[in-house]
Amino acid sequence: MTWLPIIFLALVAFVAAIAFLRLPRSLWTLLGATLIFGLAGYAMQGSPGQGSAPKAAAGSEAQSGELLVSARREFFGEGQLPSRWIMTGDGFARRGDYAQATGLYANAISENPSDTEAWLATGIALVEHAEGNLTPAAINAFERAAELQPENGGARYFLGLSWLRGGEPARTRELWVEALEAAPEDAEWREDLEMRLARLDALLEMAARPADPDR
Repeated sequence: MTWLPIIFLALVAFVAAIAFLRLPRSLWTLLGATLIFGLAGYAMQGSPGQGSAPKAAAGSEAQSGELLVSARREFFGEGQLPSRWIMTGDGFARRGDYAQATGLYANAISENPSDTEAWLATGIALVEHAEGNLTPAAINAFERAAELQPENGGARYFLGLSWLRGGEPARTRELWVEALEAAPEDAEWREDLEMRLARLDALLEMAARPADPDR
């Protein structure tokens, strides 16, 4: 499984800790060191001294789209090819055009209401189109994906990631634990999700520590 989704999670966790968990400035350095542990070889862009929720540049939006599509595909084996509608929708998602992508994913669902990946792709696209906000329609899409294929951790992972972005790390942890409990022991993505859960636990532990009054 690619390391790119882990880098994405680390960046989201860092922003969530500062903006939503009100992590003291004195712990920013420690948090950064924890999140980049295991990411040797990758240059991590960003600065703890910047604002807590900076707007992404237009160029990075397409990069995020590519990353999200790749991360979603990691939850499906190479033999589980997406439908033609999903593949076309992914082209728009990679460019950051989530409105068009959502429409094409909807076509995939109309063609096959039991298409787990179509529901998952729809949930992700709806969240991104809403600028990171978890809408009722997105929640429904994630829940449908989880119902159709409970052993596939994709729906719970991305729903949990959306809650993390919304400042609800406890819900994130609950969903990721559920995903691991339902996952087959030989799931290719299992080990990476375990690492992400460990990083989230470290984040929550640090956020729970009282700030040093002398700093």
